[in-house]
Amino acid sequence: MNFLSGAIALAGLAVAHIACPALAADHVRIGHLNTIGDIHVYIAEARGYFAQENIDPELIQFDASSKMIAPLGTGDLDVGGGATAVSLFNAIDRGIGIRIVADKGRTEKGYVYQSLVIRKDLIESGKFKGYADLKGLKIAVGAPGVGPLSVLNELAKAGGVKYADIEKVFLPFPQQVAALQNGAIDGAVINEPYKTLLGRQGFAVEFAPTQDVYPDYEVSLILFGEKFRGERRDVARRYLRAVLRAARDYNDVLANGRWKTDGSANDVIAIFARRANQSEDVIRAITPPAADPDGVIRMASVRKDLAFFQDQGDVANKALTADQCVDTSLTEQATKELGPYIRKAP
Repeated sequence: MNFLSGAIALAGLAVAHIACPALAADHVRIGHLNTIGDIHVYIAEARGYFAQENIDPELIQFDASSKMIAPLGTGDLDVGGGATAVSLFNAIDRGIGIRIVADKGRTEKGYVYQSLVIRKDLIESGKFKGYADLKGLKIAVGAPGVGPLSVLNELAKAGGVKYADIEKVFLPFPQQVAALQNGAIDGAVINEPYKTLLGRQGFAVEFAPTQDVYPDYEVSLILFGEKFRGERRDVARRYLRAVLRAARDYNDVLANGRWKTDGSANDVIAIFARRANQSEDVIRAITPPAADPDGVIRMASVRKDLAFFQDQGDVANKALTADQCVDTSLTEQATKELGPYIRKAP
């Protein structure tokens, strides 16, 4: 090939490149709660992992994970996340193809992410001394029909109290803080960063971590809608690759249930602080949730919550099993493609 013909060929390639732009990124609608349980999503967004997987993420905020179930079922939401819920189990029982696909965050020994908090005046007066004193109290959880009610049931059993004898109050976490301050509720099953904020404000006491009565509780799970995991499997797999990379980054900045004190931890803290509009000092003070770097679900937790809702009559089908509610095939594929997780040294 002479110089002239080579130049013409290169020019043709350049024109072809201009005429055929890169394929548009795949739009993915992601439900989030603006809590640290969503930190994988925020890291993946901030560090360009979604972009590298050719995904255009749209983050849609909800005030309760149970409110994501309807749009997941209709296909108006692709990805959801949060605690187990009556609405989730009943939707699956009705044949709607929503599934739990991966772990997102959980309690674990040393990770005091979720606790029972009690008003300080009740502790100081001696009205509340232990789990048995939950009887007759007003205890808040985030919404009706959600997994923390199963946690509250375990707290009740630890005190020999009937679940029905505790008055449940349903409030989003920020409203729980205000309700504890003005005495409208007596306590709450509450997550970070709110329990740390309560401790700093001084009108509530962290009585005990829920890990004491309910080990390895799945606080947050990744949910896929039927259309996303069925009709857009390649996009769903790439989405999981992005968030599992972020989960591994997150694990790298934790040591013994606390944040490390190096620059990588500071960067992750800053990512969440910006998204949650919280002080970095507050985020550094909280106990982060444990999270599996491969997205492995603690099935015992899912089974316990489903059995609780079935016992309460909220999930009428006693034959529904936890295994029917879970599909880990895409997570396993994404994990295999990423390779084994090698934790960075503390």
